[in-house]
Amino acid sequence: MIKVVAIVGPTAVGKSALGLKIAQKLNGEIISGDSMQIYRNLDIGTAKDSPEELRLVPHHLVDICNPDQRYTVKDFQKKARDIITKLDAENKLPLVVGGTGFYLSSLINNLNLGGKNSGSSVRPKLLAIEQNGGIEELQSVLKKLDPVAFDKIDIDNPRRVMRAIEVIKTTGASITSQNDGSKWADFYLVGLNDDRPKLYDRINRRVDKMVDMGLLDEAKYVYDHRDEFLQAKNGIGYKELFPYFAGQSDLNTCLFELKKNSRHFAKRQLTYFRNQMDVDWYNISEDTNYQTTIENKIVKFMGENSNE
Repeated sequence: MIKVVAIVGPTAVGKSALGLKIAQKLNGEIISGDSMQIYRNLDIGTAKDSPEELRLVPHHLVDICNPDQRYTVKDFQKKARDIITKLDAENKLPLVVGGTGFYLSSLINNLNLGGKNSGSSVRPKLLAIEQNGGIEELQSVLKKLDPVAFDKIDIDNPRRVMRAIEVIKTTGASITSQNDGSKWADFYLVGLNDDRPKLYDRINRRVDKMVDMGLLDEAKYVYDHRDEFLQAKNGIGYKELFPYFAGQSDLNTCLFELKKNSRHFAKRQLTYFRNQMDVDWYNISEDTNYQTTIENKIVKFMGENSNE
C-alpha cells in the first residue's frame, strides 16, 4: 500500500521548516495541504515558503490558480492523490504539509465529495442567502441542517459552508461522512505544537514579519479585486485589513484583529486535528530532539509492510 506522511498542526508552529528538512533527507517531495497557497501572487499572507526554499525540493499544489479561480476540496483531493500515486511509483516520499484539516481529511478518508454539478440547483439560493445575510446566515443554515459538519469544517469559508449545505440537501448525508469505505493509502500523521503562550507569541511575531515583508501591498491587491477574488478575499491575513483600506479603522486596530484571528484559527486547527485524526504529537519546546525522532519514525513507517 502507498505510504504517505503528513505534517500538521497550528499556524506558525514550524510545519514548513520541518517538511523541508524531512524532504531533503528522505528523498521526498512536498504537497501543500493549505487551501490558500494554491493562489499565485498571494505569497506573504499565505505564508508560502520563500523562492529559495521552494527550490530546495519540489513543491506541489503551490501557485496553481489565479486568485479569481474557484478551487474546491474535491479539486485538492484528486490532484493530491494523483501526485502521491506518481511519487510512490518513483520511490519518493509523498509529504503533505499544511494546516487545512478538511483537505487532509478528504484525502485520508477518501471522502466522496460528489461531482461538479452536485447541488447546483441549491447554489443560487445559498448565494442569495450570503448576499442578504452574510456568512453568519449561511452558518445558521448549516448548523440547523448538519451540526456535525458545522463543528468540523472551516465555517469561516463561505464556499465550504455552501458546499456542506449542498451535500446534505442533495444526498441526505453529511459531507463529513461521505466515505466510500476504501482505504487507498497508509498515512502517518506528525503533529507539531507548542505551549500556548509560546505559540501565540510565534503567531504575533509572524504577523509583524509579514508586515515588514510587504503584507499591506498584497492585502491591498486583494482588497482592490475583492469582487473577483471570491475565495481568496476571505483568507485570514487579508480580510482583517479591509477596514483600513476603506478608511473605517486605523492600521494598529486591524493588525490587532489579524493577530487575534490568527490565534483563534490556530486553536480551531488544534481542535480539529485532535478530535478528527490520529496524530503523533510533538511539543517543539519540550522535545528538543523532535526532528530526529520524527525522522527515525518516518523511516520505520516507510519500511513497514501494511497488512491492510
